[in-house]
Amino acid sequence: MPNQRTATTRFLTLGGIAAVAVLGAAGPASAETAVEAPATFTSAFTAMATPDQVLNADGVATPGPAGATGQFTFRVNSTLDIICYDITVSGISGEYMSPAKTATHIHAAAAGAAGPPRIAFPNPAPIGDGPRTSSGCLQGPFTTGVVANGADTGTGFTLAQLEADPAAFAADTHTAANPAGAVRGQLTRVPVGGVQTGGGATATAGDTSGAIGIGLGAVTLAALAGAVALRRRSTDAAN
Repeated sequence: MPNQRTATTRFLTLGGIAAVAVLGAAGPASAETAVEAPATFTSAFTAMATPDQVLNADGVATPGPAGATGQFTFRVNSTLDIICYDITVSGISGEYMSPAKTATHIHAAAAGAAGPPRIAFPNPAPIGDGPRTSSGCLQGPFTTGVVANGADTGTGFTLAQLEADPAAFAADTHTAANPAGAVRGQLTRVPVGGVQTGGGATATAGDTSGAIGIGLGAVTLAALAGAVALRRRSTDAAN
């Protein structure tokens, strides 16, 4: 669980917020609720998180532990403001740490930039050297426990905003050893149940696993192809 501070604390988050937060003070009237998966989804996203994508609050590269990985899969029903999550992180160790109420987030942050957390997810478990997982569904309104300019950074955020521009959001998790983030990845849209969602189309909840798996495979293959091309260019330059 993240550290809870009872004193007024000035902090910098990965989201690039410099704020004075009084934890335990009066917060939003309501917060996200754990719910069952809806019957349909309007979109789905994945983030292949790696340590080299981590930035500190100033937007400076601050890599996490070498070899760490994270796979974040999100299914969204923006009409109901429900997000279902399946998160697996590997290669990290130690306790979680974040000024937010959990240490696993979606941030409003484009590639190469910092930005505030918008949703806080239950941290993957168990804590140890093996893979950690977290799955479930949350319904907004969302809160993060991070206060900036007098408001929680989840205030006013809706999943329709995520659907409108998924590349403007990143998923990550923070640990005591890597407070800026252990792994981070940008969100990429994937099909749900064979349907390319996000343009008003919906897909049933029961048909998601195969299509999302195909989407994840395509993202992974694209990343590998890019890495191979980069190595080839480097070799050619050396010769």
